[in-house]
Amino acid sequence: MGPVSPGIDPIDASIDEALVESFPASDPPAWTMGSNPRRVEPASDRGPTLVKVYGRLGSASAYAIRDFLHRCDVPFEWVPLGSDQDAREQAEVGHLRDERLPVCVFPDGARMEAPTMRQLIERLGWFRNPSRAEYDLAIYGAGPAGLSAALYAGADGLSTVLIERWAVGGQAGSSSRIENYLGFPAGISGIELAERARMQAEKFGVEILLAREGVSAHLAPGRGVGVLEDGTKIVARASICATGVTYRCLGLPNEAQLLGAGLYYGAGASEAPLTAGEHVVIVGGGNSAGQAAMHFATHAQRVSMVVRGDSLKSTLSHYLVERIATTPNIEVLTHTEVTALHGDRTLREITLHHAVTGAHRRVQTRWLFVCIGGEPQTQWAGAVGMVRDEAGYLVTGRDLLRDGARPAGWPLDREPYFLETNIPGMFAAGDVRHGAVRRCASAVGEGAMAVAFVHRVLGEC
Repeated sequence: MGPVSPGIDPIDASIDEALVESFPASDPPAWTMGSNPRRVEPASDRGPTLVKVYGRLGSASAYAIRDFLHRCDVPFEWVPLGSDQDAREQAEVGHLRDERLPVCVFPDGARMEAPTMRQLIERLGWFRNPSRAEYDLAIYGAGPAGLSAALYAGADGLSTVLIERWAVGGQAGSSSRIENYLGFPAGISGIELAERARMQAEKFGVEILLAREGVSAHLAPGRGVGVLEDGTKIVARASICATGVTYRCLGLPNEAQLLGAGLYYGAGASEAPLTAGEHVVIVGGGNSAGQAAMHFATHAQRVSMVVRGDSLKSTLSHYLVERIATTPNIEVLTHTEVTALHGDRTLREITLHHAVTGAHRRVQTRWLFVCIGGEPQTQWAGAVGMVRDEAGYLVTGRDLLRDGARPAGWPLDREPYFLETNIPGMFAAGDVRHGAVRRCASAVGEGAMAVAFVHRVLGEC
């Protein structure tokens, strides 16, 4: 039912490598990455213990692979190539511009050259087809809301399938540390939270289909058919849309060209070790931007937060405001926005504009992370007649009523349940929903609540 990833997708390995310029040969040596670099076995039994990735810093395709493996909690070794000789001796390709880069090597010696995400998922053994002709519940989007719904549906004995475009966790999965989630006083990374939820859901029999994106649907009370991009049809008695939002873009020239080559959407936790000794710029003043700033500050020489407002107090949790204020290598640039990106094939500089003074200045950086909110992934909804608000979010429950009247075309002798859309049996949960509270805990709660209403719908059939 639409992607969870950004509209300009950083997990698109088809980006033209000719647009990407290599970084200097003095880049840092290889290191192992993952939630525990010393670990040999992954957190689950889903695939190989380690993947070696050979490529160039500043390569959009290499970034996509690093980000995917990091978000999936697969320990990997990143081997940056700084010269043609490195490419020949380490990656066994002709030169640094070889179209076979990046190269992934697995423990059994298997080698993949310039793999797509679909191919990588298949090699890890995670790609599967639906096992049933019909399910009790189909869930689209594996962020906190979708994972929560899957967990509770599976625990309740519902035959459940969870469809996710790429990695589980949604935007929360890219968070380096969530510290205001109930039950984790020391905090927990978004990756670990998502991985734990995935394991719980699968324990209760939930099927998780990765590398699958819903592109259209045929919805009717008691039977919905979701059509995936490869033509696979998912038939279910009830459905939950938890596709979340896509990261909002800056809307600047060169933005698409520099994506993954210095410009990134989201917290970019996989890239933090690569920024040692460098200047990182983060655009945004919300919690995701604040968490990213704290995470990068442990690696980078300097971190600049670019915010339009006059302070962080109105947009950031109090504990993050205090920590940022006392972290010496973080600066907050208020009344400021990025107005230009500079670099032919990789990002080299940005232009900052100060709204109060009107001053413009250019700042050297090759690490720009954009965390400025998002837009709902609901482009498909109009085609099936689902009600959205002016911003595109799915309208549910009593928000559908107009002067106490049920939505036009509503076929049942009851009002829509809370979280139910104007199509009976089709629910929305998490950030994709109109009026949702943008918190991880709220998304988890909505996912669980949606399942309670699913039971009511199934009892009506």
